[in-house]
Amino acid sequence: MTSASPPGHLPDGGDCRRFLDTVSQFARVHAVKLYRLPAALPERVPRLPCLDHEARLHENISPHAAMYIEDRDGGGLHEVVWVPERRHIEIDVVSTADEHTPAAHARLLERLAAGFPAYRIHVNGPSWLRGDRRVSRACRAQISLREVLAGTDFEQLDAALERLGTIGKLMEKESRVASWSVRTVTGPLLAVAGFLSYSLLGLLTSQVGEGWVQALRYAVVGGVGALFLYFGLKAVHLTEMANRVWKRCAEYGLILAERRRIDADASPLTRRVAAGAAAER
Repeated sequence: MTSASPPGHLPDGGDCRRFLDTVSQFARVHAVKLYRLPAALPERVPRLPCLDHEARLHENISPHAAMYIEDRDGGGLHEVVWVPERRHIEIDVVSTADEHTPAAHARLLERLAAGFPAYRIHVNGPSWLRGDRRVSRACRAQISLREVLAGTDFEQLDAALERLGTIGKLMEKESRVASWSVRTVTGPLLAVAGFLSYSLLGLLTSQVGEGWVQALRYAVVGGVGALFLYFGLKAVHLTEMANRVWKRCAEYGLILAERRRIDADASPLTRRVAAGAAAER
């Protein structure tokens, strides 16, 4: 059982290592994303920056460590975020969608609650408004998180990442086309709608009255403006999703690069151990 640090405590590398040691009792740590947090990680655990928060340049975000872990008994993948200053643990189910069962998720909650009783545990579920499921499906169609963390065919993984990066770039270009289209036609069409509404609806003043005509004019111009606002927001939404696909691709690339580095560092030692064993025989 891990003792919690008091609020405002500045964590050190030992704090993170103790957290990892507790988690390692029931799960294997595949990779750790760090945000402004010192950490004494095991040598063979890939370490990378937390791109989501580094890209925002928000200095008020608490230092934290996000880790991809795999159940030792069921093989489910989870993302756990440790925020020591706030005594807070988050479980992000979006990044590991379809990589674990509901039962595995429930077991993880129980184990974290037992191992860190002084911490508040929160589950970050998918957001329909942000299109989390659409982003997840777009990424998994090309490469899964499990392949990135445990796959051994690096050439095939590189090819899948290249396809995912291409899709992200195309999504961004599509959003730019939609955004420029809306900005190009909004002004002229609003002007035409305003002119026609005042000209044509003005002919109905004698039949329905000035008040109704004025209301109809506002409704026509407001409806056209709301329509273009909708298409503009769709373009912005597509841009945001394209950025998230690109960040997911960049994160996967960093994990694979770290895995290659670790394997390269371990290869000479492995060869020396094998040579020593052969000499003894």
